[in-house]
Amino acid sequence: MPDILYLDDHLVACHKPSGLLVHRSNLDRHETRFAVQLVRDQLGRRVFPLHRLDRGTSGLLLFALDAASARHIGRQFEERTVGKRYLAIVRGWPADSGLIDHPLTRQQDSAVPRGQRDDDRTTQRTATSPPAAHLALPAQTAFRRLATAELPIAVDRYPTTRYALLELAPLSGRQHQIRRHLKHIAHPIIGDATFGKGIHNRFFQQHFDCARLLLACTQLTLNHPADGRRLVLNAPLAADFSRVTAALGWPETLLAAPEP
Repeated sequence: MPDILYLDDHLVACHKPSGLLVHRSNLDRHETRFAVQLVRDQLGRRVFPLHRLDRGTSGLLLFALDAASARHIGRQFEERTVGKRYLAIVRGWPADSGLIDHPLTRQQDSAVPRGQRDDDRTTQRTATSPPAAHLALPAQTAFRRLATAELPIAVDRYPTTRYALLELAPLSGRQHQIRRHLKHIAHPIIGDATFGKGIHNRFFQQHFDCARLLLACTQLTLNHPADGRRLVLNAPLAADFSRVTAALGWPETLLAAPEP
């Protein structure tokens, strides 16, 4: 069961583990467990997904408990007034901070109902919309480097291997935006089988017993649908993610979500 992190009369936030789908997908027809179903059964009532995390991404997942709240929060996601914080472990040492400003084309995917989009997606094709895979849309991701590690092991063509812990804030919402942007700047996320580098993914499997995507949503900030107060929701890192950060020598103080 996903751990419940926040619950009131209008919203529920849970911690989605890596490997769990948010809802049924045409690409994973064989799966039988979904976050929507598990949270619904846990609360004994209908829930409305407000965004979606990739299957491999862990962390904060938010649902509304009524249609009016879902519409209210859905507008905030569309208007980019929801603050998002992610943590990722990447190959190499990026700059101390920066803004990745790189347009992204739409990717083919199954249609997803309004309000059930990826954490990093705001547009999707429907069955009746024309193909637009060639159309590049503006996309920006801000990042800050929190920590680095250099291991005396030749994983690739260098005698040592460097990794970094990044804090990321997607400022737009394209499909797989964070993963694609980090690939674009040649610092892919460890464990990313699609946009990453296999030799480093295998190294983490062998040396850290970690085969997951090392990307997590750790904070969302939004206006509460009932009274408009600014709500700050935080999620701790999953145990398997925290174990890797500890093995790399990064203290827990780096992982705590700052106040917005």
